[in-house]
Amino acid sequence: MYTYQYPRPALTIDIVLFQRVQELYRVLLIKRGQEPFAGKYALPGGFVDLNETLEEAAGRELREETGLENIRLVQIHTFSDLDRDPRERIISTAYGAVIEDDDPILPQAGSDAAEAIWFDLSHLPPLAFDHNKIIQAAINKIIPPKEI
Repeated sequence: MYTYQYPRPALTIDIVLFQRVQELYRVLLIKRGQEPFAGKYALPGGFVDLNETLEEAAGRELREETGLENIRLVQIHTFSDLDRDPRERIISTAYGAVIEDDDPILPQAGSDAAEAIWFDLSHLPPLAFDHNKIIQAAINKIIPPKEI
């Protein structure tokens, strides 16, 4: 195996799952069970394994942390601010989807998530990492402007 002499960043994915309930939108958040930010709310997500694509990692992390699967996710944006994660240099690609309220979506926390819960976009708790920025990018990309 070839090794590089230059340091490389880690790669993660974050999932922004919106649910439209009548005219209001909610976003699915998990309560982190581990440091950094243990006990804080965050988007579902995690590290990309060496043997999977970004899309596979997004599906796996969503399933592991919320119990949800078979949701068609679209790529939102890649976030690369230098200080976005206190552990190390981490670049994250966000994926998202909007689910209509007639779909029964009942998340169940798993993996390193202490809980998984829907929050109204107008009443978000303080979030870990740069997840406010990621949610805003997802709003701008996948929710029609007239519906916000």
